Amino acid sequence: MAAERQVYSIKELNKYIRMKLDSDAVLSDVWIRGEISNFTHHGSGHMYFTLKDESSRIKAIMFASHNARLPFVPKEGTKVIARGNVTVYERDGQYQFYATHMQPDGIGSLYLAYEQLKSKLEKEGLFAAARKRPLPRFPRCIGVVTSPTGAAVRDIIITLQRRYPQVAVVLYPVLVQGKGAGPSIVKAIENLNAMGEADVLIVGRGGGSLEELWAFNEEAVARAIAASRIPVISAVGHETDFTIADFAADLRAATPTAAAELAVPSAAELAGQLRTAQQRLRQGLLRRSQRSGERLAALQRSLALAGPRRQLAQHAQRLDMLRAALVRAAEARHSRAQGRSALLHQSLQRFHPRDSISAARRRTDSLTRELTGAMQARLQDKRARYVAELRHLDALSPLKVMSRGYSLVYDENEEHLIKSLKEVEVGDKVNIKLNDGQLNCQVWGMKEDV
Repeated sequence: MAAERQVYSIKELNKYIRMKLDSDAVLSDVWIRGEISNFTHHGSGHMYFTLKDESSRIKAIMFASHNARLPFVPKEGTKVIARGNVTVYERDGQYQFYATHMQPDGIGSLYLAYEQLKSKLEKEGLFAAARKRPLPRFPRCIGVVTSPTGAAVRDIIITLQRRYPQVAVVLYPVLVQGKGAGPSIVKAIENLNAMGEADVLIVGRGGGSLEELWAFNEEAVARAIAASRIPVISAVGHETDFTIADFAADLRAATPTAAAELAVPSAAELAGQLRTAQQRLRQGLLRRSQRSGERLAALQRSLALAGPRRQLAQHAQRLDMLRAALVRAAEARHSRAQGRSALLHQSLQRFHPRDSISAARRRTDSLTRELTGAMQARLQDKRARYVAELRHLDALSPLKVMSRGYSLVYDENEEHLIKSLKEVEVGDKVNIKLNDGQLNCQVWGMKEDV
């Protein structure tokens, strides 16, 4: 009898294959190299893409919990080295690579990091032309941040001494490539700013490969250059090499030698300019002297200088005529002013205030007398009414009644006037007010009138 066959469902088969793959030591933790294609960064944060090489490809996924720590942004065509595990997605029966770590691969990765940092700093405005500062025209001291042993430092110092020998040079030796180069350059820029001696900083090195120049593409170096209070000239590499430091600096020089030429003027050129200026000044003074001599000669030949006494006599005669006219005009004006003053005096006499004051005083005296009489009459009338009212009040006063032998009986607290026997009881204390005082009494008995 034939053995019974084992029949699997598709789900069971895919699960079995997944378990086999998950138990494989190589596939559970593997590094692979490839180029990203079909890249999708899902709204959930997960990344879906394909890794391929010249002859094959594999679907891949990197969950958000892992890609959040990536030091770069993956893009289509980026070559990467990725670490993860290979397993089966049971629903589709398709095996795929689950990445947990990823980094750019080789020179392509450096160029990608360069482009991404450049884009980031450019969006922040770190490269904006508005923040670039002009270099001082005649610097007293140049700070040089470079390797003390390279050809760049020799080129810079020789060029500075040749062009502008009076300038002082402060060399701050740094590492220009390798792991510690970036922090070394940042520290040098910060320390030279703290010292405050240099008027211009030259930061750079000679040419090299992208890896050798990478210290000048680090974000910390670019930010240190941008934050420098002293203007910075970037002098990195040869004419075709551009670094992030070049964009952040106030001025970019193609070579270290060119940086030195940009930092200081040429003493020989200044001397030539000075000689030219002196020659132009001398020629200008000569031309001005000649013009002044010609003008003086013309004045000497003029009629005014030929007969000055005659000119003065004419001016004196005209002055006498003007003086006489001025005296006549002043006398006429004085006469008119006197006539006008007399008319005004007459008008003022007609409207002199003393007559108005006398009439007002007489009217005031009359009104005063009338007011005094009215007030006295009103006062007498009020006084008579007051006396009559006083007599009336006196006639109605209880004290007047009490003077004829009557008295008033109050309760003990003198708050209530007792008018009936019903208001007291035997033993109550009462106060009896007389005309000349009061009695404090106690009721011993009561008798009601029939």
